[in-house]
Amino acid sequence: MTMTTLSVRMNETDKKNFEEFCENVGMNVSVAINMFAKTVVREQRLPFEIVADPFYSRENQERLHKAIDDLNAGKGKEHELIGA
Repeated sequence: MTMTTLSVRMNETDKKNFEEFCENVGMNVSVAINMFAKTVVREQRLPFEIVADPFYSRENQERLHKAIDDLNAGKGKEHELIGA
């Protein structure tokens, strides 16, 4: 089978931590990336769940911006954050 190269950009800290993890479990980065790619192809999905944070949803952001606009216009009042 012909081999090829895959180039991935990531920050230096993530790379170092990933290399250390791979070494701790007895593999190198190339093996780990190949395992990931083969799992994605075999299962036709990412092998972990990706969930959107509802805080960043369009509806919630619109509600927050409206609340800020209302406060800036003198409507309503600020309150202390709970558990901050």
